[in-house]
Amino acid sequence: MKATQIAAIMALAIASAITPHLGRAQQAGVHRTDLQRHDLSMPGWEAIQVRVDIDPGVTAPNHRHPGEEIIYVLAGSLEYQLQGKPPVTLKAGDVLFVPAGVIHSAKNVGHDNASELATYVVEKGKPLVELIK
Repeated sequence: MKATQIAAIMALAIASAITPHLGRAQQAGVHRTDLQRHDLSMPGWEAIQVRVDIDPGVTAPNHRHPGEEIIYVLAGSLEYQLQGKPPVTLKAGDVLFVPAGVIHSAKNVGHDNASELATYVVEKGKPLVELIK
């Protein structure tokens, strides 16, 4: 009985410690759904797929990743701004490649929700998203 209580307290403590970090990963109007994560044959690297839904008029702020991002627009119309390049607007079915470490943002420029499938090829153990102010 005592071991069960200790385990429950530890689980609550861990959940409390993790919850604030998860909350910061989400921004109002930007919804991320983790789909899959797998180790690659290259030691120290992994592939991660995430569905990102962005409400109309909302911008996912400037950020970068510790590896490449391959984007496939599932729905809507998204304007991407990559550091050093002019903005590009993509619609469902379009693709975009974001090199490692390049600062970028995405804005839903349509009247409906927009979605992308983001595939990351990144170094393990590093934060997937680094917000840039």
